[in-house]
Amino acid sequence: MRISTEPGWKGTLARVIFASALLLSIAGCAMVKVTSLGPRDYIAMKRGDVLSSGKLGDVSKETLRVAGIEPDECARDVPECTQRLEQLKGLEDERRISALAEIWTQRAIGLTPKNPQAIDEAALAAWLEAARNAYAYLFFTERSPDERVFEDRQTQVRDYYNYAVQQIVTQLFARWKADAGVTFGPQVAATVGEWRIEMDDEGLRLPGHTTQVEAMVPASTLRFAGLRSTYRRDGFGAEMVAQVPAQVLGEVVAPAAASAGSYGRQTSGGVPVTPGFSEMPFAPVSVLVRFEGGNLAQVLHTRNAVVEPHDPFRVTGIDIGGQPIPLAANFTAGYGLWLARSGFAEQALRSMLGRERGIDRPHLYLMQPYDPQRRIVLMLHGLGSSPEAWVNVANELTGDRQLRQRYQIWQVYYPTNMPIAWNQAQIRNLITDTLAQFDPAGDAPASQHMVLIGHSMGGVIARLLVSASGDHLTDTLLDERRLKGEHGARLRQRLQAMLHFQPLPNVDRAIFIAAPHRGTPVASGRVGRLIGRLVRLPVTLLEQFGEALQDLAEGQGEDASVARSIPNSIDNLRDSDPFVRAAADLPISPRVRYHTIVGQDDMSLHLVESSDGVVPYRSAHLQGAQSEKVVHSGHSVQETPQAILEIRRILHEEALQNH
Repeated sequence: MRISTEPGWKGTLARVIFASALLLSIAGCAMVKVTSLGPRDYIAMKRGDVLSSGKLGDVSKETLRVAGIEPDECARDVPECTQRLEQLKGLEDERRISALAEIWTQRAIGLTPKNPQAIDEAALAAWLEAARNAYAYLFFTERSPDERVFEDRQTQVRDYYNYAVQQIVTQLFARWKADAGVTFGPQVAATVGEWRIEMDDEGLRLPGHTTQVEAMVPASTLRFAGLRSTYRRDGFGAEMVAQVPAQVLGEVVAPAAASAGSYGRQTSGGVPVTPGFSEMPFAPVSVLVRFEGGNLAQVLHTRNAVVEPHDPFRVTGIDIGGQPIPLAANFTAGYGLWLARSGFAEQALRSMLGRERGIDRPHLYLMQPYDPQRRIVLMLHGLGSSPEAWVNVANELTGDRQLRQRYQIWQVYYPTNMPIAWNQAQIRNLITDTLAQFDPAGDAPASQHMVLIGHSMGGVIARLLVSASGDHLTDTLLDERRLKGEHGARLRQRLQAMLHFQPLPNVDRAIFIAAPHRGTPVASGRVGRLIGRLVRLPVTLLEQFGEALQDLAEGQGEDASVARSIPNSIDNLRDSDPFVRAAADLPISPRVRYHTIVGQDDMSLHLVESSDGVVPYRSAHLQGAQSEKVVHSGHSVQETPQAILEIRRILHEEALQNH
């Protein structure tokens, strides 16, 4: 009998292959092969998972296969798959529970509606399962988080928890808003299938002490143009932004800025009186979901959960099972969202031109809920500008961990068409009144060692706030008007608040950025005169100072128009303006340490002959400054990285000196 008809070596080869296959089938051995991975495959294998690729990561798939379950089979019936994994003996708790966290995350993603306002109970229940398994893995398995600190798997599971909590809060808030309005607090609860969810908001302090929330926005979904960096704190919990309705903070400053709310609501004779300050209505919030139970078995079988929102400025960490855990936070998202929705750019232009829907008085914004223990950095923008001028400055200061722990940022938004003397008086009163509201005794750290930062015209105003006028301004500006007798006395009395002042006692450091302390020839040039003719003072100012303006007109000895008798902001910035020339000679308080930052747009010029394109160096330079930083820049020098680093250096120095 012939086994093969193949001639020679071919027949021999066929017999060898047949014999080898028969031997392998009898032995039951698998063929093992090896391939080399590139860097992209290496990272994908170690860290790729359902959140990064939409598919289960290798660790979860391996766990399922060890249990004899195919990933596709598990995805078709997650409850059945969960039961099989829970009943499997010999599998480590960490491996099983981490796989379940990812499996439920995959299931929840598939069930979650595309519309974030839609409510789906099955999806919400799946997110709760994902969060609970992740929570159990992180804090109730045999090893503590510290023992796994360098493990990729722990980072993945923490991300499953944080993302699940973000989704839970988003869906619960949509449900609470539909059922109970927009109230946050312990009275808010929800039932989802067998789940009972409650709220514990003891760690949360919202703007204006309100419990009303208009929207809860996941910070991870926001991307900003115009901000150089996004500052976060890695840790445990979901990073959210709570939007407080402007109306619960008080009257709005102007219809154009829906978020420009005021703090509280007062009445005088039945007429609403708007305080001049408010907290930023977009607050960063870090949210946890805790699950009932003191051990692994209890946590894995509970259906009771508590939602815990926290203010990340005040709460940096929490305790779970006796372990200190850092709290995740996003410090940029709320600020960026506020500026993006403020309408400040258009409103600031309207204000300068005296148009409708502008502002006619200063308003002070607190970038976070008032903290009596943190010192205040107060920022003043320049001509035709708004808090948007400080977008990267404020963000970078908030992003600096040490500065964030020591300082809180306040920003003044003021009408830049008004005379400098009027604005400085209004801002001076605004700062004093706001501090008195929060700290009547004036002994909190927030009321001491304030730092002023002013850009351009805001720098001029900042210098006036730390200067003593004596009778110099009154004598210099009014003597030439030939005002005598009753007219002169009445006018001096009327202008007392604007022209006679003392340094703010709360300030002991100031930073002047591109400030035209001695005016600028640009304001007198063709473009400056053109803009000056477009600037209009509000009727309210003319009415308020009508009698004084009439005295000024009479003192000029001519038939002067009342409206032309008072200078606007552009007039005040001219290097020939009597007010700016007189103000340049006022002494700065010896208690105040001050610094200058100036721009130089043409580096080929000698410094003393240069300018930033708007303000000459000679006008921005101040004798006696503790430091002067020259930056190759145009007039918006405050936005340059070099200027921001200099501000940070000064504030770190200030913090050490007043520790």
